[in-house]
Amino acid sequence: MPNRRRTLAALTALAATPLLAAAAEARSPEPGSSKARSPEAFSRRRSPARARLLAADRVSERVLDLTIDSPALGREGHARVLLPTGYDRRPHHRWPVLYLLHGCCDPGPGWEAWTRNTDVETITAATPALIVSPEGGPAGFYSNWWNGGHYGPPAWETFHLAELRPLLERNLRANGRRAIAGLSMGGFGALSYAARHPRLFRAAASFSGVIHTTLDPAGVQGILTGQGADPAALWGDPTAQSSLWDAHNPYALIPRLPRGYPLYLACGNGSPGPLDPPDRPEDTLERGLGEMAQRYVRRARAHGLGITAHLYGPGTHTWPYWERELTHALPLLTAPLI
Repeated sequence: MPNRRRTLAALTALAATPLLAAAAEARSPEPGSSKARSPEAFSRRRSPARARLLAADRVSERVLDLTIDSPALGREGHARVLLPTGYDRRPHHRWPVLYLLHGCCDPGPGWEAWTRNTDVETITAATPALIVSPEGGPAGFYSNWWNGGHYGPPAWETFHLAELRPLLERNLRANGRRAIAGLSMGGFGALSYAARHPRLFRAAASFSGVIHTTLDPAGVQGILTGQGADPAALWGDPTAQSSLWDAHNPYALIPRLPRGYPLYLACGNGSPGPLDPPDRPEDTLERGLGEMAQRYVRRARAHGLGITAHLYGPGTHTWPYWERELTHALPLLTAPLI
């Protein structure tokens, strides 16, 4: 495996904006600043400390793994980046970014999930963009956790949007054009981030996403409990902290997206489909997510969003469908970027 310092030095030489030699830093906007009060403000009580790029490991020609000292997480955070083809030959070019978010409960590192379970490298080989898959925790739900009103780590939203984003811009020559997509919990993250920060992302996609969290709050809390977490630590009690639940619920946030905003939404109905083995039983999880998807599509169309919906009927909560849907969604996601 490449030496970490050597890889960082190589990135420094290639970057259009120089790095510090030992580490790159990004400061999170401080609470109470004008940025923190903007429509794109992150959740309150963010750490003003600096995130630092500790390592950039070049796994292969296109695969780069980042390790970040993250005050938002209170530990090291990670992201896998697929570099665009020809990245090294264009040392002064700046690239758009497509974020690919992973789902919950994966037995392996979440930032490796897309490359481990799909042929995303081939699918994006001709895409002139950085494909970024950040760590989101086993059940982090792409949120700054409430933690009884104390907030503090884990602050996933701050890690992704106030720490990782500027590091990508400084170190990997990312430009200001971004799109976002994800599966399951990552579908929640993609549509939640897009609506909470509508000026940050130009398009979004959800594949079998948990996109109407108050339709089944017990289901969300069950996921947290299954991962050994306090179910009230995320957004509090669904009734007592209902406003906090709504503030992260993609369905409730639809009116924050501008009319015509490009969205791609795909989900099955839980019945075994063409990409399933013949003995596959019905998938009740996908069936419930399909009901969320139908409600989301109706409201999004009523609001005038530019939604492409592929509610494809038979299909389960499995990777072959998400790989297929990424292929279908890619033109919509990249059109506003290139």
